[in-house]
Parts: sequence; structure tokens; C-alpha cells
Amino acid sequence: MTEPGDSPASNEVTLTGVSKSFGPTPVLRELDLRISAGELVTVLGPSGCGKTTALRILAGFERPTSGRVLVGGRDLTGVPPNRRGIGMVFQAYSLFPNMTVQDNVEYGLRVRKVRRERRRATAAEMLELCGLGEFALRYPHQLSGGQQQRVALARALATQPEVLLLDEPLSALDAIVRTQIREEIRRLQQQLGITTMFVTHDQEEALAIADRVAVLNAGVIEQIDTPQTVYRRPAGAFVARFVGTVSELGAEPSFTHGALPAQAPGPGLDTVFVRPEDLTLLPEEEGRCTVVSQIYTGERTVVRAETPDGVTVTSSVSAAEAAGLVPGTRVSPHLLSAPALRLPAGAGQAAA
Repeated sequence: MTEPGDSPASNEVTLTGVSKSFGPTPVLRELDLRISAGELVTVLGPSGCGKTTALRILAGFERPTSGRVLVGGRDLTGVPPNRRGIGMVFQAYSLFPNMTVQDNVEYGLRVRKVRRERRRATAAEMLELCGLGEFALRYPHQLSGGQQQRVALARALATQPEVLLLDEPLSALDAIVRTQIREEIRRLQQQLGITTMFVTHDQEEALAIADRVAVLNAGVIEQIDTPQTVYRRPAGAFVARFVGTVSELGAEPSFTHGALPAQAPGPGLDTVFVRPEDLTLLPEEEGRCTVVSQIYTGERTVVRAETPDGVTVTSSVSAAEAAGLVPGTRVSPHLLSAPALRLPAGAGQAAA
């Protein structure tokens, strides 16, 4: 938590050339990551990509094989976790079941030998901030999952950390509660101006909460940028495929937009990655594609069509448009704007 008078970059996080191997298996490879003071960066990637390892190295629970960890310009690479000024919220909450909510939130302050009056005042402030003031005397088993996660967040914030780390904090919650807690975390993070790393495998979560998203693959950051840029202009095939939905098609090098032959990438063809909202399906008796499914998502309907040889295209349409695209309808795909990513002929196959 930034106090008045702190320098603007006092809690900037920098991982420089961080590598980590477990035995002969490399997990992180020369990772460079900077999180500006007060910024929330989500680290997004599939299981086993190294995102939790990067977070544990920043927290001090793992030592890097090589590289440095800096907070506010201070080298913390060899500093133990309890001296780093970092707060952490775990996936499993990790609350003490025999302690009240109040005592759980006070725990870190008690370890630091903060006076009882100050502990109580700080815990009460954090619980009010997290909307839990009335639950101070309850025990964890008397709370819902969302309330327990709020307690874990309040406990992490009570010690006024320079940096907040969240490791898949919402994965155990149901969809509605997950959205609520996600918004609560973002509100508190912005209100307190705390530098935050949020690790997740959930694309929607990563895009919704972050100032920037770092997409990690096999221990390497493939792209780090704003959520809008990562989604609309992915840096490569992995990001295009992992973040959101795409139709991956072959197109003549001269093609820009309009009628799009539904063909697989192949020799002499560019590979275009098209987002569902940029692709429309026009009903045509001679259309090469046939609608095979509709998925109603509320505001939009996702329509999937296939060619006889198994090439798939996906479009996101309104309910009115979906009424004319029932399964069995012959359609032709049309590209409405530039594809999210275009790889020149030959590059698409190399990236597969």
C-alpha cells in the first residue's frame, strides 16, 4: 500500500532474466517482466507454462536458477518471503479454521508484533474495505466461499504490502461469485494503488481485470500488452489461439476482406486468424459451409459452420441473425474487417 510521500516507483516490480529449472526440466526461460507502480498485470497461460512459478519466485517461495527480482529498485532475489513486503492471496484461501475472521486478518500483524490496539483498528478497517465488517467474529466455516476469499484478501492487505500477488484466487468459486469478487479485487487494487500480479488460466478473467496481460507459454512471455491489444492484435499464433476464439483459415496473399473461401491453410496461402465478431455467415444455396451448431450466450449467439472436408468457421451474431442460421443452412463466410493476425504463406504452417 503506497503511503503519502513514497516515490512513484517505490513498488515497481522487475523480473530480469529469470530462469527456473526443476532438475533437468526448464520451467522459466530468461523471463523479463516489469509491473509499474500501481499497475495490475495478469499472467495468463495454460497449465504448466510457468506462471505460478514466476509468482512464487517473486514471493520468495522459490529461488530462481538465474536472474534477479527487484521491487522499487531493491534486489530481493535472496531475501526471505517474510522480509519482502509482499502480500499473497492463495487459491485455497488458507484461512486458519480455529480463528475468527478478525483474528485471521490480524495474524500477519501479530507475527510482526504490532500492538493489539493497532492490530484491531487495522483489521477492522480492512474488513470494512472488503465489505466484511459484520462478520468479524465468525469463523471461516460459517462463511461462503466468496466471503472466505474476501477475508484472505483483507488479511493480505492488512500488513500494507508493497506488492499484492494473487494465485488463481477465483477458480474455486462459482461463476456469479467469481465475477463479483473479481470486480471487488479490481476496485480495491485501484483504490489502494497497489502493484499487483494476478495469475490465472481463465482468459475472460485476465482480460476483464488487468491493465496489461502477459501471455506465458512454456516459460516464455509471448506477448504483454493491454487486454484490447492482446485480443485484437495477438503477437503470434499461440496468443491468437489461446486468447479467445478464432477461425484459422487459408487466404490468398491479395485477400483483404469480403467473401472468404473456407479453406485450410496450405502451400501458397497466407494464414488468417479471424475473431467471431469479425466474421459473418451469409445464407447461400451454393455456400460451401453448412451450419452445424448454435450456442446461445445471452447477448450473442455463436454459430459454427463446417466445410465437407472439416474446415470450421465460427461467427458471433445477434439473435435476429441467428434465426436465419439454423443447423443445416448452407452459408458463405465473409470477413468484415482485417483479421486479428495474418501470417504470410509458409509461416502459418511453421507456427502450427
